[in-house]
Amino acid sequence: MILIVGLGNPGKKYENNRHNVGYMFVDFYVNELTGSRVHEFRFNKTLQSELPMVKKDGKTILFAKPQTFMNRSGEAVKKIMDFYKIPLESVFIAHDDLDIPLGKFHIQKAVGPKLHNGITSVEERLGTKEFTRIRIGIENRSPEDRIPGEAYVLQNFSEEEKNTVWEIFPEITCKFHSFI
Repeated sequence: MILIVGLGNPGKKYENNRHNVGYMFVDFYVNELTGSRVHEFRFNKTLQSELPMVKKDGKTILFAKPQTFMNRSGEAVKKIMDFYKIPLESVFIAHDDLDIPLGKFHIQKAVGPKLHNGITSVEERLGTKEFTRIRIGIENRSPEDRIPGEAYVLQNFSEEEKNTVWEIFPEITCKFHSFI
């Protein structure tokens, strides 16, 4: 079984925030694999996440959107891994990254942004940094008007930025297939 976790914050208020690009990617990927724009994410109280499971090409992929809020994402990730007995090498965490420009991405093991509370939470709960990250660039601040990162990530994407992000999702999924 493969686990793909999209990091974000639950609730309508955060739906279009830059910090929720992990959720957006998971939504896109589930829809891509199932051909359904309305694939149902069911909340699992015990695992503190919304979870759909998809079978594709003989593989079982469990998608997760932790409902613990970003700073406690590791709690849900650890519970899911323990419950389904998923090994670390089968875990992929999709998240926003201010170290990467908007429209770019990296899929890397044990490499992450300088500061990301969701990733820090996952590292602390798993006791390791040795998991693969799908780092989705969101940095699009102008040098003249550079607001702090904490405030920037909680702002909504502009329509143009959102289109840029959605345009790279197919590229990410294509590259991701070489990892599974």
